[in-house]
Amino acid sequence: MASAVRPKESQGCVIGSKITRSDLTQIQDLIDAGVYLNASDFVREAIRDKLTSIKVIKCRDVDYETAKKEIIGYFQRKQEAYPDEISQDLELDFDLVRRITAELKKEGRLEAI
Repeated sequence: MASAVRPKESQGCVIGSKITRSDLTQIQDLIDAGVYLNASDFVREAIRDKLTSIKVIKCRDVDYETAKKEIIGYFQRKQEAYPDEISQDLELDFDLVRRITAELKKEGRLEAI
């Protein structure tokens, strides 16, 4: 008889964590109310919620002129954006984006809304 095989990324891992009695009571209340099947179900959903709410922003190492050209292109495509959006979307350092957008405003190539 052949046994089923799961891909490695779907195999479960076990982790441990201490929580307060108050937290455990609140989790048990949710289980008793039928919101979760058990404590593991609650923990898995809590982990998924947290992982989707946090995004690590990567910054590429590019020179000033290259970054400036990319930011100009970004504004041409999007028409308007906040520096944090540009930084995240283009994976550029936030301070670099702020310096470049300030320079573009001084040059009259951007206008504040």
